[in-house]
Amino acid sequence: MKSYDILIIGAGSVGLPLSYYLAKKGLSVGVVEAMPSHGRGQNKAAIGGIRATHSDQAKIKICQRSIEIISRMKEEHGLNIDWIQGGYMFPVYDEKRETALKSLLVKQKDFGLNIDWVGPDKIQELAPGINPDGLRGGTFSPEDGSACPMKTADAFYILAKRAGVNFMFNEEVIEMKHEAGTITSVTTNKATYNAGMFANAAGGNAKEIGALVGLDVPVTPDSHEAGVTEPVKRFFEPMIVDIRPEPGSVNYYFYQNAENQIVFCITPEPKIVGKDIDNTSVFLPQVVERMVKLYPRLRNIRVRRTWRGLYPMTPDGFPIVNFPNEFKNLLLGVGMCGQGYMLGPGLGEILSEIIFDKEEKYCDILNQLSLYREFSGNELLK
Repeated sequence: MKSYDILIIGAGSVGLPLSYYLAKKGLSVGVVEAMPSHGRGQNKAAIGGIRATHSDQAKIKICQRSIEIISRMKEEHGLNIDWIQGGYMFPVYDEKRETALKSLLVKQKDFGLNIDWVGPDKIQELAPGINPDGLRGGTFSPEDGSACPMKTADAFYILAKRAGVNFMFNEEVIEMKHEAGTITSVTTNKATYNAGMFANAAGGNAKEIGALVGLDVPVTPDSHEAGVTEPVKRFFEPMIVDIRPEPGSVNYYFYQNAENQIVFCITPEPKIVGKDIDNTSVFLPQVVERMVKLYPRLRNIRVRRTWRGLYPMTPDGFPIVNFPNEFKNLLLGVGMCGQGYMLGPGLGEILSEIIFDKEEKYCDILNQLSLYREFSGNELLK
């Protein structure tokens, strides 16, 4: 039986950075992953946006840390992950959305977010050629940006390996033994491991992992589709997010990546619950119609490919980051609600400080993202 200070289940958006930061502090870390290699789950399907522009303090704090980490990756470690600090822009075309975003802006500023309301002229400067008809302005957060999810996963895998993390791929967890409120071992289809602490960072499989010890983890995946175009001459920098709902979708968003391709995604309504990641014939005509209406300059750009991934959702749209009462040596880092890529780096470093340094300054994050909250609220910028 192999032993570690901490065994992490899942080598994805949360598990990879968490393993690195824990090993960097001198802990022995093992990671078990059911897939053949790292970053093959939800991380692979992410489109690359990294924003601190959220509606709550916990996610703002975590993602501000993520931006610090990601923006320094090339300088500190020599690993290029295609970071672009182009900002996030939410253009507004109706009074209802303007009132909502301006109201949220007050809270966001109180939480330390660098964000402002900008007028129509600034919106058109940031996105030349955007539809001006009825444009009222919007919010813009210049410190947000984007990077390549697969390059980021590779970077954290390289850093973790350098720090001494052991990765066990093609290993599906089939049993977790526990005694007197303590997890004692994890058994996969290949081996058994014990550890002083265990972490559930299993993404879309978080609920099933929790069920192995009788823990109800309210994470239900639903599927979202995304796409990418051919590269074209660069003509805008920010991630553009249109939060106006229309039949079939809640919102959509797109940006131009480091390779000058347009990457785009849509939030379907109603949700497509389940783990199906096969492409559909509905997505492309639906999202293209909305994008071209907002930004006519996109009209003649050819789409290269589309794909589909999972959003491991909680009932209120906020993650679960907690040490459950039932098992004090079990960490939950689950239910990222499609934002694991942007939350993972900051969350990994913060959790390493909580676990190793016994930091108490993050109690507000653990309390807000507790497994035992009422799940009655709703994330406004999902």
